[in-house]
Amino acid sequence: MTESSQTPEQTPVTPVAADTPDTQTSRGGKTRQLLGMKGADAETNIWKIRLQLMKPITWIPLIWGVVCGAASSGGYRWDLENVLVAAACMLLSGPLLAGYTQTLNDFYDRDIDAINEPYRPIPSGAISVPQVAVQILVLLVAGIGVAYALDLWAGHEFPTLTALAIGGSFLSYIYSAPPLKLKKNGWLGNYALGASYIALPWCAGHALFGELSAKIVVLTLFYSLAGLGIAVVNDFKSVEGDRQLGLQSLPVMFGVDTAAWICVLMIDIFQAGVAAYLLSIGQNLYATILLLFIVPQITFQDMYFLRNPLENDVKYQASAQPFLVFGMLVTGLALGHVPM
Repeated sequence: MTESSQTPEQTPVTPVAADTPDTQTSRGGKTRQLLGMKGADAETNIWKIRLQLMKPITWIPLIWGVVCGAASSGGYRWDLENVLVAAACMLLSGPLLAGYTQTLNDFYDRDIDAINEPYRPIPSGAISVPQVAVQILVLLVAGIGVAYALDLWAGHEFPTLTALAIGGSFLSYIYSAPPLKLKKNGWLGNYALGASYIALPWCAGHALFGELSAKIVVLTLFYSLAGLGIAVVNDFKSVEGDRQLGLQSLPVMFGVDTAAWICVLMIDIFQAGVAAYLLSIGQNLYATILLLFIVPQITFQDMYFLRNPLENDVKYQASAQPFLVFGMLVTGLALGHVPM
């Protein structure tokens, strides 16, 4: 039969000739699954499930924190050895200990996830509780082991990185686990989260390539108050489940609108406070750049977050948070030019 004599019914049709909305949604769901984001597709591959528990999307700020710490140390050098050691510290802060933290959090949050995110691996039954417990232990032991190896490389008399790893791991435990379960309190829980994402990796990167001083510790803990504001953003997606289970997140305690204002003020005020400190030590150019980064943050806060924090939390994070994290690097570079 020639091409001209084919009827429409006889014309061969390729089952999937182009992306349809369904296939695009599925692909987006698979990506969300691998990154550990909300709205993920179901998964049966055990290694992809384990990766989802570790939430790779959350590793980025910790890896960045190591970069900022290396910059503030003033001792980082661009050679192969330093690059490899920095990469090992990023592995420690991101995949290993952040992965441990996220898996531990899912382990203790399986009841609330059954309400807010029932597709997650544990409440959906995609992975068993004993398998999750093994993953938690493996990540913890591996993280502490890498920290100790980095202490040996740096020649530390006191194992600073090991102490940071153990301290951070303990903080993660009391954040998620009863009886303390810091996350039940919106202030304590979110500050613990902010410190874990800013102060701990920053101090690790600084200690690896320089001498960790009390000033750096205090400054990064101060900066972590801006991180508290970032942590609050994540509470808006689970208001109903938090309320049902008695978790006192800031949106539950103060209401959605007031909590949104607390969130943005914490971010802006404490970032401006760091800029003021840079001015006080003569780092005027870096302080000015840091202050300029606050302007687009305020713009996106008004455009998205303050108008509808429940709907625009992800859009706000994607648009505004890069200015916070680049501000952290600016601060690190400034500190690397002054004796601490």
